[in-house]
Amino acid sequence: MLWKIWDRLYDLDLVFENTHFAIEQRKAFLKREQIGICDIVHSAYREKIDASDLGMQQPELRDLLGVLEQHPKIKTLIFTGGNSKNGPEYFFRKLLKKAEITLDCLNDHPPRKHHFHWAGRSIVTFSLTAPSGAANRAIGSLSAYKEAKERDPKYTPLDFRMEQYGKVFKGEY
Repeated sequence: MLWKIWDRLYDLDLVFENTHFAIEQRKAFLKREQIGICDIVHSAYREKIDASDLGMQQPELRDLLGVLEQHPKIKTLIFTGGNSKNGPEYFFRKLLKKAEITLDCLNDHPPRKHHFHWAGRSIVTFSLTAPSGAANRAIGSLSAYKEAKERDPKYTPLDFRMEQYGKVFKGEY
């Protein structure tokens, strides 16, 4: 769903198919917007083949602190998922704890905003609501979503994400 969000947010007119053209379209967008993407989990085992974060067993994490050292221009990390067990913020907190680095809260409401100091600079993190169908239940329980839905009965979890992601990716937050 992340690509659908970016497609609408940036008016990309992406092709949603498994082709060389579709891949090149996405690469061009990422380069133009200076967005790097990676999974915080390098590898994990699963008994059941699905995309659930909770289904991951024995996760090995990517060395994001090493990545940040190698790429001094990175000043923002955006997690597409929160601090629930096996979510990206949850794993990132584990990396920081191991390195004895403090993650300071700047805003605890979605999108959650934190910052920390590493490799001679301050780095900001945002934790967005995951772009997955499973996260729709969490969105439905948020007061901000309920208020928007009451104002506009056609308001959807995708609309909620569009607003949240738009603020972060377009630098309005």
